[in-house]
Amino acid sequence: MSTNALVTGAGRGIGAAIAAALAEAGYTVAVHAGHDADAARRVADALPGAGHAVVVGDLSSPAECQRVFAEAVDQLGGLDVLVNNAGIFRAQPVTSGSFADWQEAWRQTIDINLTAPANLCRLMAGHLIERPAGPAGGRLVNVGSRGAYRGEPENPAYGASKAGLHSLTQSLAVALAPHGIFSAAVAPGFVDTRMGRPALEGASGAAIRAQSPFNRVAEPEEVAATVAWLATAAPEWVSGTVIDVNGASHLR
Repeated sequence: MSTNALVTGAGRGIGAAIAAALAEAGYTVAVHAGHDADAARRVADALPGAGHAVVVGDLSSPAECQRVFAEAVDQLGGLDVLVNNAGIFRAQPVTSGSFADWQEAWRQTIDINLTAPANLCRLMAGHLIERPAGPAGGRLVNVGSRGAYRGEPENPAYGASKAGLHSLTQSLAVALAPHGIFSAAVAPGFVDTRMGRPALEGASGAAIRAQSPFNRVAEPEEVAATVAWLATAAPEWVSGTVIDVNGASHLR
């Protein structure tokens, strides 16, 4: 049974809930945060079980990706599961703002939301293939978005980055299946996190909730439960899938 997992962006919100769900399933978790080591430590300290670790680093830097990954491997003694959850959501409408701002928003969003997960997946694949026990049973799970399908008119780089992440997930599912490595993703809709709460509590809150026929948004634990299933119990034949976790707010 796989036992060790690295969860990126796990200092709060969905990532913290994923770390908790994996720990409750018996996994030892490396909790990653981009900058806030204290937040990551609070999450790790609250997890059931023992041996959890904290790793901190800006994943937009390839060198930092390598260091964070190596630290997680070193602290846990190896990895079996990688969950790419870290991401940013930055507004940059095509009809306003400067061209320089547009370029910077795209660079930052793609670096963090797409290139960083790609780099970590490459590191994880190499780690699994080279480990003495062999690669079979390793799992990659990426947190995408419904925005990849329905579009993000105010945040086009975000939607594009998540569409790329879904495609990466499926490409890796095909490339890594001969090694016994599983790759899948989830595509959440709006989730009640600290980042999204101002919108939920503002004038647009009712309209956001009404996007789902359940007339609410997801709790982080609902996304985490789906990720944990993919990481721990989903049959191998689910590899390559992108599971919608959006409360029927967008159907495809």
